[in-house]
Amino acid sequence: MAKRPNLDMDVLRTFVTGFELGSFARAAGRLGRSQSAISTQLRRLEEQMGQPLVRKAGRGLVPTPAGERLLAYARRILDLNDEAVGAVRDMEFEGRVRLGLPQDFAESWLPGALGRFGKAHPKVRVDVRTEHNATLIERTIKGELDLSLAWGDGSEAPHAERLAELAIVWIGRPGWAGVKSLGTAPLPLIAFDPPCVFRSAGIAALDAASIGWRVSFSSPSLAGSWAAVEAGLGVALRTRIGLPKKLVALGARSGLPRLPAIALSLHRAEREPNTATGQLAEIVRQSIREEVKRLGRRP
Repeated sequence: MAKRPNLDMDVLRTFVTGFELGSFARAAGRLGRSQSAISTQLRRLEEQMGQPLVRKAGRGLVPTPAGERLLAYARRILDLNDEAVGAVRDMEFEGRVRLGLPQDFAESWLPGALGRFGKAHPKVRVDVRTEHNATLIERTIKGELDLSLAWGDGSEAPHAERLAELAIVWIGRPGWAGVKSLGTAPLPLIAFDPPCVFRSAGIAALDAASIGWRVSFSSPSLAGSWAAVEAGLGVALRTRIGLPKKLVALGARSGLPRLPAIALSLHRAEREPNTATGQLAEIVRQSIREEVKRLGRRP
């Protein structure tokens, strides 16, 4: 059996960073290397793998089937590397990290993310708060939270990075008969009180489509809104993240108008956070990537 090569961790990080940023030129800037050095690393990685890993698509590069497979393994390898380094270097690190997030994420991926963080930093306490979007951003800017996930592109905050863009969808009970079943009655809408980015997007879309509406139920709790939808009190707006199994995203046959996408951003209280906060931020990034990929595979 031919001797298998040992993959270079720096080369794998370049490979992953290039596709995460959508450009190896951006990866060069992020990693502090020249573009020629990045190209050399990619060629070396392809030589080790024995086949092409990237190909041109328009003005950019995309992974080949082999590159896509390696990309999944590379992310896992880097996660384990970073977890191992953090666990050894920061064995005695103590303190706390304050994390804020929308209610959508509290039950979907939060337990797994916290479990991964706890293995690396068993002595660090994590305080989690679920708040409305504007409150999360405000508290992070003030330093009352170390990290927060919030809907929007983060342009209003000094230390924010855009992680993903997700479709806003109409949510209702399975088998909902659609707008036509309402006749001349207004659409019963379930929404948070303003300000709410989802409420604003839904109302703007309904008004543009000349569909009448009324707020039939309002609650500060997302769980309360889901219960109202399940009870048949109306339809709601959200992304597919955290969508209860008893509810569905309503498609075009419902007669409801298309909705825009919404960005999801990670906010930091400080430009250069401490080690534990930085590692939790990386785990949040990875968790979001995995969740978005999972949603992309759903019908």
